[in-house]
Amino acid sequence: MDDHVPRVSAITNREEIPEGHRHNFDLIEESRGQVSGPFTVLLNSPEVGGRVGHLGTYIRFESQLSGQERELAILTTAREFDCAYEWAVHEPLAREAGVRDEALKVVTDRRSVDALTETEAIIVRYGRALLRDHEVPEALFRTAKDYFGVQGITDLTATIGYYSLLACVLNAFDVTPDEGT
Repeated sequence: MDDHVPRVSAITNREEIPEGHRHNFDLIEESRGQVSGPFTVLLNSPEVGGRVGHLGTYIRFESQLSGQERELAILTTAREFDCAYEWAVHEPLAREAGVRDEALKVVTDRRSVDALTETEAIIVRYGRALLRDHEVPEALFRTAKDYFGVQGITDLTATIGYYSLLACVLNAFDVTPDEGT
């Protein structure tokens, strides 16, 4: 049995939040089916939790990226942050969305993108450049923009940024995946 607890209270019940802020809990629960992971600690600041949840609803459920593209970007971010929780949650979602085993291995082992499809290679190279070097070289940016379009590259960049935020929250507050995940 795992008796690990995050560094701050994990809010899993709406009554733990001041009455005037419970709508934030409700919105997160409604869009995701439950309040879990990073939201359990983000709700210690109810407005932050609600606003992050609102952005996440677009990023995860409504953006222009396909499920496969989004999940590969998320896993690239999770790996660059060594965020076990994010990886544990999204690796099965990535497989379900059709992310190939080879792409998962490249991201997991931080290998060369040479064996990836064009789409996969662009996503992984873009995410790695942004997270490792804190910038995207002009040629890579143009390639990604030409491939995904202006809205698509904006959604890709926002997805990497959003999941970077969540990785920071999960890592800082020591939120870990359930045992066996």
